[in-house]
Amino acid sequence: MTQQFHAPLNLSYRIEGQGPTLILLPANPGESRDFDAVAPRLAQRFRLIRLDWPGYGASPAPQPATLAGAGFFLERFDAFMDALEIASAHLLGNSVGANVAVRYALRKPQRVQSLVLVSPGGFTAHNALTRAFCALQGRVWFKRLLGASFTRYYLRRRNPWTRAMIARAGAEQARRSALEVNAAVWRSFLEPQHDLRTAAGQLRLPTLEVSGKHDPVLPPKTDGRNAVRAIPGARQVVLDSGHAPFAEMPDQFLDVVAEFWGAHVA
Repeated sequence: MTQQFHAPLNLSYRIEGQGPTLILLPANPGESRDFDAVAPRLAQRFRLIRLDWPGYGASPAPQPATLAGAGFFLERFDAFMDALEIASAHLLGNSVGANVAVRYALRKPQRVQSLVLVSPGGFTAHNALTRAFCALQGRVWFKRLLGASFTRYYLRRRNPWTRAMIARAGAEQARRSALEVNAAVWRSFLEPQHDLRTAAGQLRLPTLEVSGKHDPVLPPKTDGRNAVRAIPGARQVVLDSGHAPFAEMPDQFLDVVAEFWGAHVA
């Protein structure tokens, strides 16, 4: 496994393995190490690429950090695909990473072979409560006040990988630049283009949605189910976890995605 940096895009990424290309897109806050629990086995089957979103991991924050958001991540990912001359890939995204994956697939469907959407955002209409929550999460002072407590809240299982994610939330992801990016991404959830309920109906790709039964942020009975209803032919699997089943229950998660890819990866 090698960590590389694409200077023109200010993007850090990890690449390992051989085979069809699979790209992992993390949540917010999120970086390539969030997938450490599943990466070794995935690299046995795929040419695996893991991104650090701008502002996280080894990718510097945009200047100003208020540029960040789901749309900004999409543009960076689109440019990344071009820069690495990736003709097509399987995409696996978590939360905002899943939103980016769907938006990219809608933009360039010929370059996406399949989608695994883990706790995807953008499939449930906002109400007064969720708008207020996104607006509050969009304040840097509130993010600083929360510290790592929100990460502890949505990661319901403890193991070495989730403890590492919680530690990062309380350390490097608590720096001013990372907090500004985190807040900006939350504000972007209120933008009209983040809502995928109608647009996702255009997709004609093999799609698996994986939710955590105890996810307090994007519950399977609402957000997960809405994603499956919106995307033609999509299938849902619910695991006994929180917001990041690949880190909380890696073996079970790998079994689920292996079955899915068994039918869709040459």
